[in-house]
Amino acid sequence: MQLEQSQDVGKIKTLTSDAFQREIGRGSGQCAVEFMSYSCSFCGQLEPALQEVAGILESRVKIFRVNTATESGLVENFRIDSTPTLIMFRDGKNVGRIEGPSPTVPSLLTAISQPFKAGT
Repeated sequence: MQLEQSQDVGKIKTLTSDAFQREIGRGSGQCAVEFMSYSCSFCGQLEPALQEVAGILESRVKIFRVNTATESGLVENFRIDSTPTLIMFRDGKNVGRIEGPSPTVPSLLTAISQPFKAGT
């Protein structure tokens, strides 16, 4: 799936640095952030499964994305070396990370949900 740059797609909202601080930094419950690039073919392959997972988890986990090409401060802050990278946050705190997740719904559900189970 080809993604359009800086566009919210389906249930996944694209965050700028300022929006990241509003949505994640203020401790807004359970969130997963995909650090991705629009030129990354693997990010495009991940998109359909990630959209499905966003729908499945929408009442429990908010899923966002950050464009690594335009948000270098966030990339540096979270030490993003490759895309896609998913980082899970609970109340603004980093609780889990996975680089290059498998683009299947079951693997994404596990990768995103597991860090939140540890703290409940």
